[in-house]
Amino acid sequence: MIGGAAGSAAADAPTGQPVRPAAASAEVPAGVSAGVAVFDRQTGTFTEQLNTSTRFRSASVVKLLLALDYLWNRGPDYTVPAADRAWLEPMLRGSDDDAASAYWSDHGGTAIITRMVDRLGLKDTAPPPTGYEGYWGYTALSARDTVTIYRYLLDSAPGPVRDFMMGNLRQSTRCASDGFDQHFGIAGAFDKPWAVKQGWSGSSYEKGTCGQKRTATASVARAGSPAADVDLTRPALHSTGTVGAGDRSIVAVFTLHPVGTSYGKAYTDIGRLTRSLNVPGATRSAGWWYGTWSDHVNVRPDPGTGNSPITQLPAGVEVLVGCQAKGEVVNVPPYTNEWWAYLPQYNGWISNIYINSPDNKMPDVKDC
Repeated sequence: MIGGAAGSAAADAPTGQPVRPAAASAEVPAGVSAGVAVFDRQTGTFTEQLNTSTRFRSASVVKLLLALDYLWNRGPDYTVPAADRAWLEPMLRGSDDDAASAYWSDHGGTAIITRMVDRLGLKDTAPPPTGYEGYWGYTALSARDTVTIYRYLLDSAPGPVRDFMMGNLRQSTRCASDGFDQHFGIAGAFDKPWAVKQGWSGSSYEKGTCGQKRTATASVARAGSPAADVDLTRPALHSTGTVGAGDRSIVAVFTLHPVGTSYGKAYTDIGRLTRSLNVPGATRSAGWWYGTWSDHVNVRPDPGTGNSPITQLPAGVEVLVGCQAKGEVVNVPPYTNEWWAYLPQYNGWISNIYINSPDNKMPDVKDC
């Protein structure tokens, strides 16, 4: 069975790619605009800098600033009450939009951003443009300002604030509150330990593929919005956080994609860009990268269809394959395949029928 012949969504995805052992500099996929910064906290130097001052609409990355605004000046021994954990934790771990919208409306909206710019000395960050004050996801943010935010968290914030924020970012859920798979970029390129806050915004992104399926409203771009110096139209996908033992590297990857780009394509492209980066302290996931085809492919707990799926893949996304094994025969006319691919990052299996490979069995992937 030739997987690539069954759908055009992954027509430009490569066949199996061995994981790169290292990288020299950022490799930006065709058609993608990017701002990238990687800061090595051990040496105090940047290992990657690309368009670091370019301003992007933040999407959900701004939730870092909302949480910090809440925690500011609450004392060195402050403990977050249970009632506030109930909205802060879902906002940081699952990128909950309702929590962010409630805090935005109740605590001054754009004034939150102004406060945090002054407190942290941010250079490029700015509130949403005139006429869009209610859209917290339209806050302007750059890669270098994002590094500043994480450096404050790790090196200057009171211990309880650091532990609360970073502890929640380490518990980022694969399924976000709006149903999108948010383990792209940093979370897909490197093994743990990592801590991430991701962002996505685009009217062309299909509904989420895991958990509950609803479309986020607060951070979705509207076609025709006035761009000023921040693009509010092209689909955005951002990955920010820390990588390695002791949070050695701070990584900020901001990307914009051509209008109409699917979520799976953007997910794949930011993954390729992030994997190309020089990130000190990072451990790169072992396996082979393969493209997939079809919509909402089920990831199963074992190589068969008898048990309920763990989750579903974004359409046409590239996945890391750890090994393959024979399992239940799957028929998707005109194709039939008994081989299954193990996806270590999902701890689950998909039928090889959905893998872009020249044969039923991938030629370079080891048996499980």
